[in-house]
Formats: sequence, C-alpha cells, structure tokens
Amino acid sequence: MRVRAAVLSAGSWGTTYAMVLADAGNDVVVHARRNEIAEAINTRHENPNYLPGITLPPTVRATTDPAVALADADVAVLSIPAQTLRTNLTTWAPFISADTVVVSLMKGIETDTGLRMSELIAQVADLPTERVAVLSGPNLAREIATRQPAASVIACVDEKVAERLQNASLTSYFRPYTNTDVVGCELGGAVKNVIALATGLSSGLGLGDNATALLMTRGLAETARLGQVLGADPITVSGLAGVGDLVATCSSPLSRNRTFGEHLGKGMTVAEATAVMTQTAEGVKSADALLALARRHNVEMPITEVVVAVIDGRLTAREAADLLMSRTPKPERYGV
Repeated sequence: MRVRAAVLSAGSWGTTYAMVLADAGNDVVVHARRNEIAEAINTRHENPNYLPGITLPPTVRATTDPAVALADADVAVLSIPAQTLRTNLTTWAPFISADTVVVSLMKGIETDTGLRMSELIAQVADLPTERVAVLSGPNLAREIATRQPAASVIACVDEKVAERLQNASLTSYFRPYTNTDVVGCELGGAVKNVIALATGLSSGLGLGDNATALLMTRGLAETARLGQVLGADPITVSGLAGVGDLVATCSSPLSRNRTFGEHLGKGMTVAEATAVMTQTAEGVKSADALLALARRHNVEMPITEVVVAVIDGRLTAREAADLLMSRTPKPERYGV
C-alpha cells in the first residue's frame, strides 16, 4: 500500500530512510532546516552535506516548512538528535493529523526525564501508543544509501501498524521485520551506543579483538538486565535490534559512537572529540540517563558506569579498562 511519508530530518539516516521509502514506491517529503539542503534535494536529487555522491529518487522532495512536510502525511518519521526531540516536536505536533503514524528512528534516552523516544513522542504529541512505532537495527546509513543489503525491526504495540510500515519499507535491499516489543527494541538501540563508545575507547587504547568481544558480550548482558526489569522480551536482545545493532555499531568505522570513543581512547577530551565529529554520537548524551535509569531499578551496568565516568572526566580510558578488569569474578548466566 502506497503511503505519503514526511521525514523530519535531512541528516544521513533520515535522508537514507527517505530513499528507502521512495524506493518502496511511496511519496516522500523531507523536512530540512537549511534552504540549501532542500534545494539540493529538489534540484539535484542529492544531499551533499550528509550523503555526497548518492542520487536520491525523484519522488523524494524537500521543504523547510514542517507544516508542508506533514500535510496529509500517513506516516511521520522523526530522525533528529534525541536531546532536541522535545523542543522540535512541540513545534511540529500541531501539524500531525489525527490518523498519522509517527515513527522514531532515534536511539537515545532523554537526559532530564529518562524517557525513551516513543514515550516522549506519545507524551509531547499526545498520541496513543498504537500510533507510535520505532525502527531499530544494524542500520549504518552510508551502506544502506548505496543500497547494500540490510535488515531492521519495526516495532509497535499494534502489530497491524507495524505490518503496514513493514510493507511501506520493503525493498530489494532493505528487509524490515515486525515486533511488538517497543521497549526491547529501543533499549537495544540506546544501550548499544554506550557499548560502542566503550569498544571505541578500547580500540583507541590499542587493545585487541578479544577486548572488543568482551565488551560487546558483557554489554549485551547489561542490555538484557535492564530490559528484564523494564518488561522487554529477552528474545528481542538476541535479534536485530539487540545483537545485530550492537555488532554493527561496535565493529564498523562508520559508527559515530565507536569513532567518538576512539578519539577519547587516544587522549582527546570530550570537547575535542565533539569538535572533530560532523554528526551526533547519541551515546555521549544518553549514557548518563541510562545509568540513572539502571540505578533507579537497581540494575548493575558496569560498562555504562565507566563510560559515564570517562565522559565526565572522572576516569581516563586506561583507568576505565583497568577498573573493569579488576571487578570481582562472577558466574556467567542470564541476569548476572
């Protein structure tokens, strides 16, 4: 079924998913903050700032007016930095029609409230949970933009809504699966950013693949523990939104969070690393909120804890590694 989609973001992932939707046969309007990006998409079918060299389908159009983008939209896709969502969505909410489904591509936690993105969308836009979905998985934008094979999960408490979005996103190179476990999918996406910062720190210190595997595996355990107390399905952690996203984000040089962690591991300050990054590394802002959420529920997340300490300047990368390796040994079993 053909849909009209509004994508509120002209960043790399927002533009890429707009391309996916267009390749699947839908009409797509991208909201860009800058006139020059909107003009480039409309006249040259390219987003030179975020996806240089990628030709977008002619059915992807752009505007700087959110009201125009959202007019008559069946689906509204949000893909902006997590910490800017509340402010922007407050402005956009009046233009979201009564039957529009809102999809979050964001993988973060709001720092002041600890809310997941779907919770924040429902709260600010005053939407029932049945009209809020999330898309999460191993989705490195540049690879998908070159139409390399990828898969993802579309989660919504209303399975029919998830299936409708699945059909609207299915292409020869992008394979979406459905899920009703919104909590698990969002936690997988948020926590893996913090673990990717940790693997980047490890790489920046010159540590090897064994250390990376250690951090990824025990990071997955942190995701599972937090998800368990928040009502997530344990199976979600072993799927695309859990293991899949974790592997891609912790392993790829295209990963913003891994790259940011590498800068810190090589001795940069947070300010210096931020200055050399062209896009947001969500884990930097979300790590503290995730740790606060874990502490509220008495969940132990030692990797997240040392990442927060490095970001805050209380530990060096080397001290963080030494601290993790000196922890009391435990049995390996689910929930430990």
